[in-house]
Amino acid sequence: MNGRADFREPNAEVPRPIPHIGADYIPTEEERRVFAECNDESFWFRSVPLAATSMLITQGLISKGILSSHPKYGSIPKLIFACIMGYFAGKLSYVKTCQEKFKNLENSPLGEALRSGQARRSSPSGHYSQKSKYDSNVSGHSSFVTSPAADNLEKEMLPHYEPIPFSASMNESTPTGITDHIAQGRNFS
Repeated sequence: MNGRADFREPNAEVPRPIPHIGADYIPTEEERRVFAECNDESFWFRSVPLAATSMLITQGLISKGILSSHPKYGSIPKLIFACIMGYFAGKLSYVKTCQEKFKNLENSPLGEALRSGQARRSSPSGHYSQKSKYDSNVSGHSSFVTSPAADNLEKEMLPHYEPIPFSASMNESTPTGITDHIAQGRNFS
């Protein structure tokens, strides 16, 4: 027991460790199914409609004379560009929906990582759910009064620097070579 006692509340939840999802992660069968589903749905329900709409709008703008067509290739380059941009916009617009599908998976390390990532982003002021050892225990109070323990911790952990006067390196008696007189005897015109 090493002289330490582990005190926990009986009903306190123990946070589960966040799974490591890296480049070497192998998705489960259910995650592969959701990946394929997301790929198909994002293509057919977002990318194809946005690509077709952007191509139609681009062709309309070219035919009205708002956009000019290429002298040699006509409207093809601009239509291809509009199609590509619509395709990627459709894929990107489906990312949140796909993330929600992964979050709804029960026994998925990827879903767990997404759920825990959301919990971190939703905490106030960018703080994570775990409390830092430097946090003061007066976070619920509206005043800026800190506890004596927090003051001692600050004095121990932070380096102390002596103030340096503003003119320490350049005082009034140091010659700078700058003079206020106007050079006489020279004609600068």
